[in-house]
Amino acid sequence: MTDAASGAGGERPARGQLRSALIAESFALLSEAGMAGFSVAELARRLGVSTAAPYRHFPHRDALLAVVAAQAADELARSIEAAAQAAGPDPIDRLAATAGAYVRHVSDRGAGFDVIFARELRPLRDADVARAGRDLMTLLLDLARQAGHADPSRALLLLEQLFALAHGYVTLDTEDFLTRSRLSPEDVATRATRAARALLRGNVT
Repeated sequence: MTDAASGAGGERPARGQLRSALIAESFALLSEAGMAGFSVAELARRLGVSTAAPYRHFPHRDALLAVVAAQAADELARSIEAAAQAAGPDPIDRLAATAGAYVRHVSDRGAGFDVIFARELRPLRDADVARAGRDLMTLLLDLARQAGHADPSRALLLLEQLFALAHGYVTLDTEDFLTRSRLSPEDVATRATRAARALLRGNVT
């Protein structure tokens, strides 16, 4: 995390850097408190600025969250692309790698599908959020198609199963269920990838 967004007690953002600092610190706060605990006032406190200062850049809380959601979707798409490429030529391995990429992304950024596709952001009809969400789903559907699931409805069901699995690992790790195994974030991502591969190889319906 950058110095400009190092949390409570960190340096106050330099002049002209508050907008980017708010976005960066939003990821940290989401990681700690989730959507329910996300507060613009808390962001302002962490960054050492007045509670009114963030509203010079974002008209309300959800406008800030929309920018964060779009950035999270773009970052996740890049992570998934990189993981799929690193997994090699087998299309099932490539699709399974998306589960590990998701776990790594949420562990690092604190913003998963619950933020990217948040119900409370839908009324905004934000163009960037819509575009980023479409790009992410297009990538995932393409990976599912390459793995032999050309029918869109079947592909969507498969992705639902895949990311229910991946998000389940994120939740178990976040709630310290996996601490007795002393797993690192990378260990959790590896377990999610292996479980996803087993799901895909088993052709679960």
